[in-house]
Amino acid sequence: MTKSTVPPDRAFDDSPFVVFYETTQACDLVCAHCRACAQTMSHPGELGPGQALALLDDLRRFPAPPLVVLTGGDPMKRADIHDLVAHGTSIGLSMAMTPSATPLVTHDALARLKGNGLARLAVSLDGAGASSHDGLRGVAGSYRRTLEILNDAAGLGLSLQVNTTVHVGNVDELPAIVDQIEAFGLDLWSVFFLVPVGRALATSSIAPARYEDVFEFLYAQSRSRSFAIKTTEAPHYRRYLLQRRKAERRGAAGVARADTPEVGAGARGPGMIGTNDGKGVLFVGHTGFVQPSGFLPLPCGRFPASSVVEVYQSHPLFVALRDADRLGGKCGACEYRTLCGGSRARSYSVAGDALASEPDCIYVPPGWHASQSEPVHAQDEAAAVATT
Repeated sequence: MTKSTVPPDRAFDDSPFVVFYETTQACDLVCAHCRACAQTMSHPGELGPGQALALLDDLRRFPAPPLVVLTGGDPMKRADIHDLVAHGTSIGLSMAMTPSATPLVTHDALARLKGNGLARLAVSLDGAGASSHDGLRGVAGSYRRTLEILNDAAGLGLSLQVNTTVHVGNVDELPAIVDQIEAFGLDLWSVFFLVPVGRALATSSIAPARYEDVFEFLYAQSRSRSFAIKTTEAPHYRRYLLQRRKAERRGAAGVARADTPEVGAGARGPGMIGTNDGKGVLFVGHTGFVQPSGFLPLPCGRFPASSVVEVYQSHPLFVALRDADRLGGKCGACEYRTLCGGSRARSYSVAGDALASEPDCIYVPPGWHASQSEPVHAQDEAAAVATT
């Protein structure tokens, strides 16, 4: 297999961009696609208040302090959640949260979170109406509660993110969903593509070819909306973006240029070059286990016995996931492998191999034939960017 002549992006070798801390598995919703298979009660072995504070201190040891997303379950089920936000902020971490849409997220609670330094609130909206949203979330009234939380948070001036899970039951509602969320003045719309893990095994993903239709829709929205748009567990959207922008530049000027944020060397952030499971992304579970993402359930250590920093920087799985030349199948042969790399979580879930080909990408790299024992690289990533 020919090695890429472009050095793999090293921006995430020492520090992840984002750390998801699953503060608890307790949650009052019963979401059909829940990765965590959340329960109404917390696990007796979840990290206690002192251990959770120590975890934040450990995360601050990364050379580049990451964004910390407090997730679950429902982080609002933890009595010390406000203390965690305040402590993380005080030591220089950017703290975000993804609460469940329940009565626990009151206006006063949101105001307190903002006062403690919460940098962003992320709320899920998975349908254009109560039927589709509540059907996925498993509790009547969740849709109404979601809109109330968004209104309250917007009124308080909190930075807002909306997360939407795409599946066969709501994919045709995406235009109506994006029209709804425009009114809240959010900063980011994160569109999640299902990974068959946890309860999502019983939820229907869209067909691989349909991804391209959704990508086209998201690209069009990104050019007209006031907020940024990113995908979660669909890094091949970056491949789609680069293909579109190259084609548009050829049409406009006859030259394709590599100056977009998606391909800028050294860029750090969601949707930037190379972020993926274990590569710019880190997950710490409610009992302290450390894995590449919440959707790639391969524990590589456990806090506090293991330092999260050392696990991320040195564990063989994390190191492998950050090397695009370790990918197998057509992902390993793809000229976009450093930019994209495919969902490592989906590859593991479907093929049992975290380095296998992304099963939901229809793109076929030039010169690749599935029957080949050794993939052929028709062009490296630099040539793909520069070729007219």
